[in-house]
Amino acid sequence: MATSAKEAQWVLKAQCDDREALELLLRSVQPSLHRYVSGLVGSPHADDVLQEVLMTVYRKLRLLHTPELFRPWAYRVASRIAFRYLRRDRRWPEQLADGSLVEDRLPAPEVPPAERLRELLNLNCISPASRAVLALHFQEELPLQEVAAILEIPLGTVKSRLAYGLSAIRKQLRTNKE
Repeated sequence: MATSAKEAQWVLKAQCDDREALELLLRSVQPSLHRYVSGLVGSPHADDVLQEVLMTVYRKLRLLHTPELFRPWAYRVASRIAFRYLRRDRRWPEQLADGSLVEDRLPAPEVPPAERLRELLNLNCISPASRAVLALHFQEELPLQEVAAILEIPLGTVKSRLAYGLSAIRKQLRTNKE
């Protein structure tokens, strides 16, 4: 994941209090961060988490010493905030009096093919740590080495989380077919 030369310039200008450069920088990274955060915390909560991510990027941008590393840094900020959100605001599905879940009684909407990956990432059987690896690798199309750098974990851990996440998805898909 490379920060473009234009984005690196915007970082430098934004660090010198150029409001227009800051707006351009945040607009350039917002769509990909939104996709990533949605994969981690789910679509209903993604906007709130993304807003916190963008505010943190704004507040801490002066601390970034290498403008060429803006995008990996922004993903690292997003990862930390999303994981904090998941730990803090763990939401449990509501149960009806008979013990069934409210979500089980609602009709399933038609899912467009582009949403299939996001749907798979939101399976309850996948840990947030594995979801982060899957989202960065498959959704954002980052090599495993960059995923390791963004999440600040060893490459071997990235590979094991990837294998675990894929295994959990396969198992869930097999269960759904039966």
